Amino acid sequence: MPKLPPKPDHCELCQRPVPDLTRHHLIPRHLHRKKRFQKAFDRDDLIARTLWVCRPCHNAIHRICSERELGLYYNTRDKLLELEELRTFVDWLKDKPAGFIPKKRR
Repeated sequence: MPKLPPKPDHCELCQRPVPDLTRHHLIPRHLHRKKRFQKAFDRDDLIARTLWVCRPCHNAIHRICSERELGLYYNTRDKLLELEELRTFVDWLKDKPAGFIPKKRR
């Protein structure tokens, strides 16, 4: 069984100390069975490639990109932060208190 990264005490995107972090699969789980992803990544990499993020950052990731785009192009922390919209959101969020939850976008 692959070893998952340990849960840190802060969000790996905005760096805020948030107690309730969620695990973001950099290669979405439903893509693990697709042949394209099985050829490009080994099984351990598919499972272990994750980030621990706060709920607002997690929501922003999935609002900005489809799961297919995430798996193909934005499957590392650095590649995610190349997305200008996400980087702008993270820069805005990082100075907010740990319990801060942004209003939902319409």
